[in-house]
Amino acid sequence: MKASPWPIRHGSLTFREAGPADIETLLTFRNEPGVNRFMVRNHVDPVMFRQEWLEVPASDTDYSCIADEDGQVVAMGFLDVVDGYGQPGMPKRTEGVIGYIVDPAASGRGVGTALARALLVAAFDGLGLRRVTAACNADNRASVRVLERAGMRREQHAVEALWHTELGWVDEYQYAVLAREWRGQKIHC
Repeated sequence: MKASPWPIRHGSLTFREAGPADIETLLTFRNEPGVNRFMVRNHVDPVMFRQEWLEVPASDTDYSCIADEDGQVVAMGFLDVVDGYGQPGMPKRTEGVIGYIVDPAASGRGVGTALARALLVAAFDGLGLRRVTAACNADNRASVRVLERAGMRREQHAVEALWHTELGWVDEYQYAVLAREWRGQKIHC
């Protein structure tokens, strides 16, 4: 069984692995139109969603979590361990990709930023990763603020990189932070 970087606590928030009851709560907001406005996967099948979350504890690459605020699930975070790009012989599983979805009822309270920071703490301090990336729709100002406040730097502006059913081709921002940069910051959880 894999070693988990969870739980991590920050103020009234606890970032931890999800249980079956938590997954049902996640489903209550995952397919809401407002939540899906900037998502590439704008609808999830509830059966597949449950199965994916139930498989997290056994996965050696998926370290997804939930944000629990005083006993109430308010967000979900994704942390996938991946191989980077490079020539043969490059170390495997040294990088992470993060993402998050905040329940609209909890938006505007810093939950997203705290969750992104917890994901970075888990990636660097818990799993010893070397680099973490995240991407967001360039028009998603809230997500841009979350990633920048969490301590990530914008590395790329991909023009017309994503297809959006309502808006057509939209721009995407790519963010990243290295472990050495993270250790030099003073904004951890």
